[in-house]
Amino acid sequence: MSKKVLVTGGAGFIGHILIKYIIDNTDWEVISLDRLDYSGNLNRFEHMFKGYDKNTKSRLKIIYHDLKSEISNLIESQINDVDIIYHLAASSHVDRSIVDPLTFVQDNVLATANILNYARSMNNLELLVYFSTDEVFGPAKPGQSFKEWDRYNSTNPYSAAKAGGEELAIAFENTYNLPIAITHCMNVYGERQHPEKYIPNTLWKLKNNKKITIHANKDKSKPGSRHYLYSEDVASSVLFITNNYKKLKSIQFSNKEIGPKCLKVNIPGTKELDNLEVAQLISNFSGFDLDYELVDFHSSRPGHDLRYAIDGEFIMSAGWKPNYTVEESLERMVQWYLKNPEWLEF
Repeated sequence: MSKKVLVTGGAGFIGHILIKYIIDNTDWEVISLDRLDYSGNLNRFEHMFKGYDKNTKSRLKIIYHDLKSEISNLIESQINDVDIIYHLAASSHVDRSIVDPLTFVQDNVLATANILNYARSMNNLELLVYFSTDEVFGPAKPGQSFKEWDRYNSTNPYSAAKAGGEELAIAFENTYNLPIAITHCMNVYGERQHPEKYIPNTLWKLKNNKKITIHANKDKSKPGSRHYLYSEDVASSVLFITNNYKKLKSIQFSNKEIGPKCLKVNIPGTKELDNLEVAQLISNFSGFDLDYELVDFHSSRPGHDLRYAIDGEFIMSAGWKPNYTVEESLERMVQWYLKNPEWLEF
């Protein structure tokens, strides 16, 4: 039977990729709930649906709403009940969270409380997936990877606000028996990403003959590193979690040391690369010369961490794996941007 799903932040980067993946791989109807701020862009839908027929496009319905406000009766009637909620709506840039932390509390904690409160009024909700981040665990030492239930160690307002949303999700499952899954993603990249993010921003700088600033340690000898994950692989992992929710929950909580009911799933990157290696790959794939300098960004801007890492053994052992290597997907992304340069401008 066809399902009806709600994607909050659907006009955002990961949100629109998830919607496209659902449209392409299921017969589900999708509702995108978005306030269309600096990162939400309806042009993403227009661009990604080029060549799609009218009936396929009609499976997506767009509703405007800012989740800092409760979902009113009017908005609720427009949504008209759904089977699954994917809560992606969030403010997500560390730099801006350091400058304006209260906005991140409102967007990532209060907004999450409002969608959870709406969800508990629903009679037939099958699952609510809350998108968190690997950054809630804080910096990882060399060789260290955090598991799903390791302790939070937030080092900036963005990650703290996402951790706050996690705790609310857990509380709502424990209190109201909501079916919830929490995901931790690594650094996601892909087509139509906001050009403030490192990978598209690096390509823009290379294209415009500008110097690349590489975040490094205090003595500028070691660039920061991340595990990178292609956006389409994120979408496939979410559908895998949705279709295997009960199985995953059973596996995770066969471990009697874990008390809460809530399912947590790390979505790992395929490969760890430092910031310089990423810039070099983008230079190679684009053909643009690389001009860079290593800077002690960590000390000059507290709240930025040199390395993040999560352990992806759980979801991989359950049968999911990425479809793309970093090199394959990064080359694919670079070539896409070169053919669609308007998505690099800001």
